[in-house]
Amino acid sequence: MKIIVDAMGGDNAPGEIVKGALAAHRAYGTEIILVGRTAQVLKAVEDCGEKTLPAGVEIKDAAEVVEIADDPAMAFKKKKNSSLTVGLNMLKDGIGDGFVSAGSTGALLSGATLVVKRIRGIRRAALCPQIPVLGGRAVLCDAGANAECTAEYLLQFAFLGSFYARRVMEVESPRVGLLNIGAESEKGDTLRHEAYAALDQAGKAGRIRFIGNIEASDAMLGGADVIVTDGFTGNVMLKSLEGTAKFMSKEMKAMFLSGAKTKLAALMMKDQMAGFKSMFDPGAVGGTPFLGITKPVVKAHGGSDARALQNAVRQAEEFAKSGFIADVEANIEMMKLDTAEKI
Repeated sequence: MKIIVDAMGGDNAPGEIVKGALAAHRAYGTEIILVGRTAQVLKAVEDCGEKTLPAGVEIKDAAEVVEIADDPAMAFKKKKNSSLTVGLNMLKDGIGDGFVSAGSTGALLSGATLVVKRIRGIRRAALCPQIPVLGGRAVLCDAGANAECTAEYLLQFAFLGSFYARRVMEVESPRVGLLNIGAESEKGDTLRHEAYAALDQAGKAGRIRFIGNIEASDAMLGGADVIVTDGFTGNVMLKSLEGTAKFMSKEMKAMFLSGAKTKLAALMMKDQMAGFKSMFDPGAVGGTPFLGITKPVVKAHGGSDARALQNAVRQAEEFAKSGFIADVEANIEMMKLDTAEKI
């Protein structure tokens, strides 16, 4: 398995990106192509204690870098020799099995859509992170790629998330819930009403396991394995979850350090607290896949350190091996709104 890594993308590039990619190579035996400015990438390799490139690791030179200030929709077009553009073209040409970048989310989405292309029949690619919920994790589809959606987009997100949960997360029969302001079928706006009808039809036909509307509070309690929503609402939910986790972590730390007894309690609960903290650590998962693209593209967090990047490479490899894309391609006809309405 060969994974292409954007060595220049992210706040900690190229040092932590290269370090993480090398760690993934050592841990999983993954072949790595580091795309970026050769001199800087080689320096980062040397800083990791490697005098020469390890066997199975290579560098593809790319002189330009997509910066955070660049227009996301145009960056990959204007900077044709950027690490992001070169890497995505390599993926398109079959030189690697997956692509990982901690760079601009918008530029990566635009590039993946226009260079690597969406799976034929898929209307929009979705950004689908695994979020922590009671009892494990759930897939949130979409978390920011599509602020405005149609019912057909949401129907396809349900299928994408369901296939991903089954193939990658090994959930045998993923429960699909439509994120809404209430559990009743009549709740929500026009988009939610139309999406509910389409998902309900697909559920009755046995094509997905649709459980109906789900409120955010119930979703966090593990009420669904796949949480379907538009990108605007999904991103608000994701950022709210991240903020709440940070708030709780700081409050708990202050509580445990407030006196001698609580400090002793904190010491006794050190392992449990570490486990709690890791639940909300994006670096533990690695990254977020763009579902609906013809080949695996994984967006690592912009602030990824070496551990997070290593996990993102692992995730890209698992994605590539999973059979998810073949599932989508084989079932594309049932993912169209007009098909669902005729059931």
